[in-house]
Amino acid sequence: MSSKVFSSAAEAVAGTVRDGMTIAVGGFGLSGNPTNLIRALRDSGAKNLTIVSNNMGVDGKGLGLLLENQQVSKVLASYVGENKLFAEQYLSGALEVEFVPQGTLAERMRAGGVGVPAFYTATGVGTPIAEGKPEAEFDGRRYVLERGIVADLALVRANIGDREGNLRYRLTARNFNPLAAMCGKVTLAEVETLSDTYLDPERIDTPGVFVQRVVECEDQSKEIEQTTTRPKPEGVASAATREVA
Repeated sequence: MSSKVFSSAAEAVAGTVRDGMTIAVGGFGLSGNPTNLIRALRDSGAKNLTIVSNNMGVDGKGLGLLLENQQVSKVLASYVGENKLFAEQYLSGALEVEFVPQGTLAERMRAGGVGVPAFYTATGVGTPIAEGKPEAEFDGRRYVLERGIVADLALVRANIGDREGNLRYRLTARNFNPLAAMCGKVTLAEVETLSDTYLDPERIDTPGVFVQRVVECEDQSKEIEQTTTRPKPEGVASAATREVA
Protein backbone atom coordinates (compact mmCIF):
# COMPACT_ATOMS: atom_id res chain seq x y z
CA MET A 1 0.00 0.00 0.00
CA SER A 2 1.32 3.44 -0.91
CA SER A 3 2.39 5.64 1.97
CA LYS A 4 0.28 8.43 0.43
CA VAL A 5 -2.97 6.75 1.51
CA PHE A 6 -4.36 7.54 4.96
CA SER A 7 -7.29 5.91 6.71
CA SER A 8 -9.13 9.10 7.71
CA ALA A 9 -9.16 12.84 7.14
CA ALA A 10 -8.04 13.36 10.74
CA GLU A 11 -5.05 11.08 10.18
CA ALA A 12 -4.20 12.84 6.91
CA VAL A 13 -4.27 16.27 8.57
CA ALA A 14 -2.30 15.15 11.64
CA GLY A 15 1.23 16.46 11.67
CA THR A 16 0.70 18.83 8.73
CA VAL A 17 -1.01 21.75 10.47
CA ARG A 18 0.37 24.45 12.72
CA ASP A 19 -0.75 27.90 13.85
CA GLY A 20 -0.18 30.74 11.38
CA MET A 21 -0.17 28.62 8.22
CA THR A 22 -1.32 29.74 4.79
CA ILE A 23 -3.77 27.12 3.48
CA ALA A 24 -5.18 26.95 -0.06
CA VAL A 25 -8.58 25.25 -0.31
CA GLY A 26 -10.35 24.07 -3.46
CA GLY A 27 -14.01 24.65 -4.14
CA PHE A 28 -16.42 27.23 -5.51
CA GLY A 29 -19.21 27.98 -3.09
CA LEU A 30 -19.76 24.50 -1.67
CA SER A 31 -19.09 22.71 -4.97
CA GLY A 32 -15.87 20.74 -4.81
CA ASN A 33 -15.22 21.61 -1.16
CA PRO A 34 -12.96 19.11 0.64
CA THR A 35 -15.51 18.91 3.45
CA ASN A 36 -13.92 16.02 5.34
CA LEU A 37 -10.51 17.69 5.40
CA ILE A 38 -12.05 21.02 6.40
CA ARG A 39 -13.72 19.36 9.41
CA ALA A 40 -10.43 17.69 10.33
CA LEU A 41 -8.70 21.07 10.08
CA ARG A 42 -11.34 22.57 12.35
CA ASP A 43 -10.87 19.76 14.86
CA SER A 44 -7.09 20.30 14.83
CA GLY A 45 -7.65 23.62 16.61
CA ALA A 46 -4.98 25.41 14.56
CA LYS A 47 -5.32 29.20 14.89
CA ASN A 48 -4.31 32.38 13.08
CA LEU A 49 -4.73 30.74 9.67
CA THR A 50 -4.59 32.52 6.32
CA ILE A 51 -7.08 30.89 3.94
CA VAL A 52 -6.73 31.18 0.17
CA SER A 53 -9.94 30.15 -1.57
CA ASN A 54 -12.46 31.51 -4.02
CA ASN A 55 -14.83 32.14 -1.10
CA MET A 56 -15.47 31.09 2.49
CA GLY A 57 -18.48 28.85 2.03
CA VAL A 58 -21.68 29.73 3.88
CA ASP A 59 -22.63 30.00 7.52
CA GLY A 60 -22.15 26.63 9.18
CA LYS A 61 -20.90 24.87 6.06
CA GLY A 62 -17.63 24.53 4.18
CA LEU A 63 -14.96 26.99 5.26
CA GLY A 64 -17.63 28.75 7.34
CA LEU A 65 -16.83 26.11 9.99
CA LEU A 66 -13.36 27.61 10.46
CA LEU A 67 -14.83 31.09 10.87
CA GLU A 68 -17.24 29.80 13.50
CA ASN A 69 -14.31 28.30 15.39
CA GLN A 70 -12.37 31.59 15.13
CA GLN A 71 -9.39 29.90 13.49
CA VAL A 72 -8.95 32.32 10.59
CA SER A 73 -7.16 35.67 10.80
CA LYS A 74 -6.84 36.48 7.07
CA VAL A 75 -8.62 35.52 3.86
CA LEU A 76 -7.64 35.89 0.21
CA ALA A 77 -10.83 35.46 -1.80
CA SER A 78 -12.73 36.79 -4.79
CA TYR A 79 -16.27 36.50 -3.40
CA VAL A 80 -17.67 36.55 0.11
CA GLY A 81 -21.35 37.39 -0.30
CA GLU A 82 -22.96 34.22 1.12
CA ASN A 83 -21.50 34.27 4.63
CA LYS A 84 -22.97 36.59 7.28
CA LEU A 85 -20.38 35.62 9.90
CA PHE A 86 -17.63 36.49 7.46
CA ALA A 87 -19.10 39.99 7.05
CA GLU A 88 -19.44 40.42 10.82
CA GLN A 89 -15.84 39.41 11.50
CA TYR A 90 -14.55 41.61 8.67
CA LEU A 91 -16.51 44.69 9.73
CA SER A 92 -15.48 44.23 13.37
CA GLY A 93 -11.81 44.09 12.41
CA ALA A 94 -11.37 40.51 13.61
CA LEU A 95 -10.69 39.28 10.07
CA GLU A 96 -8.29 40.72 7.51
CA VAL A 97 -9.47 40.36 3.92
CA GLU A 98 -7.55 40.67 0.67
CA PHE A 99 -9.99 40.78 -2.22
CA VAL A 100 -8.55 39.26 -5.40
CA PRO A 101 -10.28 39.26 -8.82
CA GLN A 102 -11.31 35.70 -9.62
CA GLY A 103 -9.11 35.23 -12.67
CA THR A 104 -6.18 36.84 -10.87
CA LEU A 105 -6.66 34.51 -7.91
CA ALA A 106 -6.65 31.50 -10.24
CA GLU A 107 -3.48 32.69 -11.98
CA ARG A 108 -1.72 33.57 -8.70
CA MET A 109 -2.30 30.00 -7.49
CA ARG A 110 -1.22 28.51 -10.82
CA ALA A 111 1.87 30.73 -10.93
CA GLY A 112 2.89 29.67 -7.44
CA GLY A 113 2.46 26.06 -8.45
CA VAL A 114 4.80 26.31 -11.45
CA GLY A 115 7.43 28.47 -9.78
CA VAL A 116 6.55 31.87 -11.27
CA PRO A 117 7.06 34.45 -8.50
CA ALA A 118 5.00 37.26 -10.08
CA PHE A 119 3.21 38.34 -13.25
CA TYR A 120 1.59 41.43 -14.75
CA THR A 121 -2.14 41.72 -15.43
CA ALA A 122 -4.42 44.53 -16.57
CA THR A 123 -7.15 43.41 -14.18
CA GLY A 124 -7.56 45.84 -11.31
CA VAL A 125 -5.54 48.73 -12.73
CA GLY A 126 -7.00 52.02 -11.53
CA THR A 127 -8.98 50.39 -8.71
CA PRO A 128 -8.27 49.76 -5.00
CA ILE A 129 -7.04 46.29 -6.01
CA ALA A 130 -3.89 47.91 -7.46
CA GLU A 131 -3.10 50.17 -4.49
CA GLY A 132 0.48 49.75 -3.29
CA LYS A 133 1.42 47.33 -6.09
CA PRO A 134 4.07 48.02 -8.75
CA GLU A 135 2.75 48.92 -12.20
CA ALA A 136 4.32 48.94 -15.63
CA GLU A 137 3.33 49.84 -19.18
CA PHE A 138 3.43 47.35 -22.03
CA ASP A 139 2.43 48.31 -25.58
CA GLY A 140 0.71 51.43 -24.30
CA ARG A 141 -1.38 49.71 -21.63
CA ARG A 142 -0.95 49.77 -17.85
CA TYR A 143 -0.52 46.54 -15.90
CA VAL A 144 -0.27 45.73 -12.20
CA LEU A 145 2.19 43.25 -10.72
CA GLU A 146 0.63 40.32 -8.83
CA ARG A 147 2.54 37.80 -6.73
CA GLY A 148 2.24 34.04 -7.18
CA ILE A 149 0.75 32.19 -4.21
CA VAL A 150 2.64 29.36 -2.54
CA ALA A 151 0.61 27.89 0.34
CA ASP A 152 2.05 25.92 3.24
CA LEU A 153 -0.78 23.42 2.86
CA ALA A 154 -3.51 22.71 0.28
CA LEU A 155 -6.78 20.83 0.75
CA VAL A 156 -8.62 19.53 -2.31
CA ARG A 157 -11.40 17.14 -3.27
CA ALA A 158 -11.54 14.91 -6.35
CA ASN A 159 -14.07 12.53 -7.81
CA ILE A 160 -11.55 9.72 -8.17
CA GLY A 161 -7.91 9.23 -7.27
CA ASP A 162 -5.36 6.47 -7.12
CA ARG A 163 -2.85 5.48 -4.45
CA GLU A 164 -0.13 7.65 -5.97
CA GLY A 165 -2.27 10.77 -5.69
CA ASN A 166 -3.28 11.14 -9.33
CA LEU A 167 -6.64 12.91 -9.35
CA ARG A 168 -9.62 13.38 -11.63
CA TYR A 169 -12.44 15.82 -10.94
CA ARG A 170 -16.10 15.75 -11.98
CA LEU A 171 -17.69 18.56 -13.99
CA THR A 172 -17.80 21.94 -12.24
CA ALA A 173 -16.50 20.47 -8.97
CA ARG A 174 -13.11 20.78 -10.65
CA ASN A 175 -13.12 24.61 -10.29
CA PHE A 176 -10.19 25.78 -8.12
CA ASN A 177 -9.11 22.32 -6.96
CA PRO A 178 -6.30 21.72 -9.52
CA LEU A 179 -4.89 25.18 -8.83
CA ALA A 180 -4.98 24.73 -5.06
CA ALA A 181 -3.32 21.33 -5.42
CA MET A 182 -0.49 22.87 -7.44
CA CYS A 183 0.33 25.74 -5.13
CA GLY A 184 0.57 23.81 -1.85
CA LYS A 185 3.96 22.81 -0.49
CA VAL A 186 2.04 19.87 0.99
CA THR A 187 -1.27 18.85 -0.60
CA LEU A 188 -3.92 16.64 0.98
CA ALA A 189 -6.61 15.20 -1.29
CA GLU A 190 -9.88 13.58 -0.33
CA VAL A 191 -11.38 11.42 -3.07
CA GLU A 192 -14.89 10.07 -3.49
CA THR A 193 -13.51 6.87 -5.02
CA LEU A 194 -10.07 5.46 -4.33
CA SER A 195 -8.90 3.35 -7.26
CA ASP A 196 -6.69 0.33 -6.65
CA THR A 197 -5.27 0.70 -10.15
CA TYR A 198 -3.47 3.65 -11.68
CA LEU A 199 -5.68 6.18 -13.45
CA ASP A 200 -5.41 6.43 -17.21
CA PRO A 201 -2.48 8.85 -17.80
CA GLU A 202 -4.48 10.54 -20.58
CA ARG A 203 -7.28 11.38 -18.15
CA ILE A 204 -5.49 12.85 -15.14
CA ASP A 205 -6.32 16.40 -14.05
CA THR A 206 -3.84 16.65 -11.16
CA PRO A 207 -0.68 14.52 -11.38
CA GLY A 208 0.30 12.72 -8.20
CA VAL A 209 3.58 14.64 -8.02
CA PHE A 210 1.55 17.52 -6.55
CA VAL A 211 -0.18 15.37 -3.91
CA GLN A 212 1.43 14.06 -0.71
CA ARG A 213 -1.53 12.50 1.13
CA VAL A 214 -4.76 10.85 -0.07
CA VAL A 215 -7.84 9.79 1.88
CA GLU A 216 -11.13 8.30 0.72
CA CYS A 217 -14.09 10.43 1.81
CA GLU A 218 -15.65 9.15 5.03
CA ASP A 219 -18.69 11.36 4.48
CA GLN A 220 -19.71 11.27 0.81
CA SER A 221 -22.54 13.80 1.18
CA LYS A 222 -22.41 17.00 -0.85
CA GLU A 223 -23.80 20.18 0.65
CA ILE A 224 -26.07 22.37 -1.47
CA GLU A 225 -25.50 26.11 -1.16
CA GLN A 226 -28.95 27.19 -2.35
CA THR A 227 -31.92 25.09 -3.40
CA THR A 228 -34.13 26.74 -6.00
CA THR A 229 -37.31 25.05 -7.23
CA ARG A 230 -40.35 26.03 -9.23
CA PRO A 231 -43.91 24.68 -9.20
CA LYS A 232 -44.54 21.80 -11.57
CA PRO A 233 -46.94 22.84 -14.38
CA GLU A 234 -50.35 21.20 -14.13
CA GLY A 235 -50.70 18.03 -16.17
CA VAL A 236 -46.93 17.37 -16.31
CA ALA A 237 -46.01 13.95 -14.87
CA SER A 238 -42.75 13.31 -13.10
CA ALA A 239 -40.01 11.34 -14.84
CA ALA A 240 -40.68 8.35 -12.54
CA THR A 241 -44.39 8.41 -13.39
CA ARG A 242 -43.65 8.57 -17.12
CA GLU A 243 -41.30 5.59 -16.86
CA VAL A 244 -43.95 3.52 -15.03
CA ALA A 245 -46.55 4.51 -17.57
